[in-house]
Amino acid sequence: MSLADDIAIATALADAAGAAIRPFFRAPYEIDTKSDASPVTEADKAAEIAMRTLLEKMRSGDGIIGEEYGTTRPDASRTWVLDPIDGTRSFIAGRPIFGTLIALLQDGWPLIGIIDQPIIGERWIGVMGQPTTLNGKPVTTRRCRDLDQAVLATTGPQYFAGHKGEHFSILAGQCRDTVWGGDCYNYALLASGHIDIVVESGLKLHDLAALVPVVEGAGGRMCDWSGEPLTDASEGDVIAIGDPARLDDVIETLGCHGH
Repeated sequence: MSLADDIAIATALADAAGAAIRPFFRAPYEIDTKSDASPVTEADKAAEIAMRTLLEKMRSGDGIIGEEYGTTRPDASRTWVLDPIDGTRSFIAGRPIFGTLIALLQDGWPLIGIIDQPIIGERWIGVMGQPTTLNGKPVTTRRCRDLDQAVLATTGPQYFAGHKGEHFSILAGQCRDTVWGGDCYNYALLASGHIDIVVESGLKLHDLAALVPVVEGAGGRMCDWSGEPLTDASEGDVIAIGDPARLDDVIETLGCHGH
């Protein structure tokens, strides 16, 4: 199986998810609440089913980890990680800043990642060792001379527990501007050079796996709050940075040492 074949399958999955999602956007549909109190819609479920159906046809030996329907073939060395709608609250509010996340992991390490925005028609594709593209054209992160020049983004203050919220506030105080909301779309905008830093806490594998190849292929870096690379074993405290030269400043400010 070649990398080109895997990229073709990943894009086919994004196409299938988008086709399932679009009819529901700003239309009436069922909304349920999951055990963790987060919302899930018919569109989330339809998109994941569409992707799983395709994978069972084309890659029946690979593992699948999906936000809505759990894990299939957990022992496989190659695993597809699917988040049909990352940013369900934005989707429900009619805001086209959610995304479908698709990742291929090899032995727990992200190899391919797609962030797909099916309403605006924007698709970022990241492949380890290759330049990230937006709709086929290469994108790059931007340089940032100092934290006081940086635009920082995060989904919301409610996702930082305890001391993590305090450390985030200290970082926000050092940056030029803080943008709230946006889920995976923030990482896509960072890869395209519009945002400098994204910091989040408590992400799950389906939230973060696809982001790593997209950010790193554009010249940025992703790691946990102690600077360790992100894998299927990561805790979910995430830093994405457009200019790797500022990474130590961010890690120091977040004060992860000793926690």
